[in-house]
Amino acid sequence: MTPSTDPIYPIVWQRDRVILIDQTCLPREFKQVEINSYEEMAQAIKTMIVRGAPAIGIAAAYGMYLGAREIQTRDCVEFLQHLENIAQHLRQTRPTAVNLFWAIARQLETVRNTSGTVKDLQNILLETAQRIQAEDLETCKNIGDNGLAVLPKEPEKLTLLTHCNAGSLATAGYGTALGVIRSAWSAGRLGRVYADETRPRLQGAKLTAWECVREGIPVTVIADGMAAHCMKKGFIDAVVVGADRIAANGDAANKIGTYSLAVVAQAHNIPFFVAAPLSTVDFKLNCGDEIPIEERDPSEIYQVGTTQICPDGAEFYNPAFDVTPASLIAGIITEKGAVKPGELIQFRS
Repeated sequence: MTPSTDPIYPIVWQRDRVILIDQTCLPREFKQVEINSYEEMAQAIKTMIVRGAPAIGIAAAYGMYLGAREIQTRDCVEFLQHLENIAQHLRQTRPTAVNLFWAIARQLETVRNTSGTVKDLQNILLETAQRIQAEDLETCKNIGDNGLAVLPKEPEKLTLLTHCNAGSLATAGYGTALGVIRSAWSAGRLGRVYADETRPRLQGAKLTAWECVREGIPVTVIADGMAAHCMKKGFIDAVVVGADRIAANGDAANKIGTYSLAVVAQAHNIPFFVAAPLSTVDFKLNCGDEIPIEERDPSEIYQVGTTQICPDGAEFYNPAFDVTPASLIAGIITEKGAVKPGELIQFRS
């Protein structure tokens, strides 16, 4: 692949429809899909055509508008009733990613605080979705810069380990954990990225590696079970991951396998950072035990593509996320700065 500096935008509003990069096709094929209704958007979120907490939130915000423009009434009260039904349909797609619920709630609150005709309310939903998208891009760039500031000072060229994909594909176009990595690369502080393959859906191998190769960032893909070995060998200077929901005390839910990384990082005295926007912090939850964990179809485990790899009769357990305790996290990197997990509460509005 020829390196490119062109930005990656997984969600684009274009001529009255949403264009998504179909992330289920990467890295074999770069394919885009058109989304014209909230039902199509809900399906795209559920099937992980679009994924990553911030990107899911942006997609849901556009889904609210797509649904709103289909509502055939001039009565604002009736309009809001229909809009709540659309919101509920979108909420049911992915239970762990709090940005989904945050974006839907922001859309509903904006409409309720707007006076005017139904057309006015529909227009404000589109404007708000576009604002959420623009804000996320700026937020991720700030996260990248704030993360760069707290990375280890030595060695000069760092080797960073990441898990899953928290890059452009998971956000508006820069990334949270991969945003930190991009900022380190731009500043000349990055030597190499180690990307966990991230079983069972392989977002690290398929998506993070694709983003890095595309931009000429040196990347080494490893199987999830190799991380401890690489740390023991002295290959890794720090771990940076994203998050789908963070509790008020700093416990962080991220793609399954993240908790294991945090445990082995502590055992090897390697700093473990979580990079996420403040919209990912759920201040209503006291601790990680209260975070709902999505369980996905067992086919993600027992087959690769269409090939079954497990014997008939075996049983399967497929949680999509695990929760890393705040005690294992060196810092949570947000758009307003990097803080210890226990200091998150200062950002509660």
